[in-house]
Amino acid sequence: MMAVHKIIDDFYEDSFTLLAIHSSMEDYAIVYALNLCLKGNFKRSAEDLDISDHISFPIFEWKDKANENYWTLITNNSLQEDNLVRSDLFENEPSFTKHHLVPEHKEADFLLKIEHDTSNLEKDTVKQLLAVPRIITAYVLDVDQLKSKNNLIF
Repeated sequence: MMAVHKIIDDFYEDSFTLLAIHSSMEDYAIVYALNLCLKGNFKRSAEDLDISDHISFPIFEWKDKANENYWTLITNNSLQEDNLVRSDLFENEPSFTKHHLVPEHKEADFLLKIEHDTSNLEKDTVKQLLAVPRIITAYVLDVDQLKSKNNLIF
């Protein structure tokens, strides 16, 4: 009799909280606002998250050694310039395709990933984010319901 081995698709089981942030701010401006409201120290990562040759997402990270938390802010949107040859009124204008890191939540502009051990951190963080004037809304996403959670492994 042969033994049956099953391979599980999801190898990544690290616990983290994912917050969606809606804001019209540029990434550098929201990082500045987060550093003020969370008393953090977000810095741009040396490398972006590259999904393919032309699709990349900038990453900002903060290692909170005092509370043993690791914070990552990443944009949920990326624009890719298309190389289309057009012969109409807009032939000299570039066209862009928008890509999303988490397509299930296209409306979210930024994603804040928090790797932590404490349980009440999400509620306090959402409350602090909502106090920032140019953040429209912020809320916790259920990571287990995401089909594209493998995109969040970086």
